Amino acid sequence: MRLTLLLLSLGVLSGCAEFSAFKDLAESVQGLISGTDNADPPNELQPLEPKVKLTVLWDATIGDGYDEQVVNLVPAVTEDRVYAADRKGVVEAHNRLKGDKLWSVETEFAFSSGPVAAGDKLLFGTSNGELVALNALDGSLAWKTTLTSEILALPRVESHTIVVRTSDGRVIGLDEQSGGTRWSYERSIPPLSVRSLGSPTLADDLVLDGFGGGKLVALGLADGKPAWEAVVALPHGRSEVERLVELDADAYIKGDTAYVTGYQAGVAAVDLHGGDVAWRQEQVYSSHGLAGDRRGLFLTDANSDVWELDIHSGNDLWKQTDLHMRRLTVPALVKDYLVLGDFEGYLHALSQDDGGLLGRVRLDDDQPIRAAPVVYDDIIYVYTAGGVLAAVALE
Repeated sequence: MRLTLLLLSLGVLSGCAEFSAFKDLAESVQGLISGTDNADPPNELQPLEPKVKLTVLWDATIGDGYDEQVVNLVPAVTEDRVYAADRKGVVEAHNRLKGDKLWSVETEFAFSSGPVAAGDKLLFGTSNGELVALNALDGSLAWKTTLTSEILALPRVESHTIVVRTSDGRVIGLDEQSGGTRWSYERSIPPLSVRSLGSPTLADDLVLDGFGGGKLVALGLADGKPAWEAVVALPHGRSEVERLVELDADAYIKGDTAYVTGYQAGVAAVDLHGGDVAWRQEQVYSSHGLAGDRRGLFLTDANSDVWELDIHSGNDLWKQTDLHMRRLTVPALVKDYLVLGDFEGYLHALSQDDGGLLGRVRLDDDQPIRAAPVVYDDIIYVYTAGGVLAAVALE
């Protein structure tokens, strides 16, 4: 199903002719979502002789996890702690190496994104448009700011400025200590758009964010003023659904280049200083994001096939199809391997050299892994949609 787990928002149209067009468009979208586009079933896992060992060092269950909602809850990892939260407002801190629970609080917030560790604070977005800061020491409330709509993007922090994107198209810069608004940038959302879980990316005192129509915008971190804007992805097709293009994934930054992708947007390399496109690869895209190293970019495409692209040209280096349609997460890099979660709660290890399957471990028997694994000091931290927080070693 090409739009699995992506919710489309359709603008309300008035008038008979416009209503007819809206009805036709809605039926097209429903066909994609319902699976009538003849999507392949998920590949069954085959017996595997592991070449690497994935060992669960510790695990814990935190609340109700995602509570069957489309949210962006990921673990926040620091030198000595791991923080995680569930949809209903439970937040816990655990010792990073041993897993011992350090504190637990029950808030009344409907968390939709976070936590993000920022100094002595933990930042969260809520479905009610609140940006919430908790004290990392004990989970007590530091401050709360109400913005204009749901916050699915992870807050980003640099130079004492928090950058947040709300679901109504605003990018907002706030003071790290108080939550007060420093600046706001707004773009209109097209009538047909993808409900994005991607987040703004901070680089070289710029805020990069993608929008519908394949546009990438660079804002000044200090004042939110546009530095440049570039069209980096081009729509194709005849219908409005086929021409839907959205830069809805997190960008990957290396040196002076931003690597961007998104729904039906391909992959592009964009110069940070002026927005010039160095190369564009239109064969593959991801609505989740990219990982990278000095040689290549790694991504999971719309069919959950895993690719490596040459970072200098965009040419494909290898493609892994054994996990086809298993709703894989963004790859994370650890040592010489890639790790990804799937819809049955498995964590898979792949070779960076050729994408070969090397090992797997199941972390949740009932719920998927939707958030990308977080790697810290070669330990993999995963939070499943069912609320399982696990630390995994790869040997």
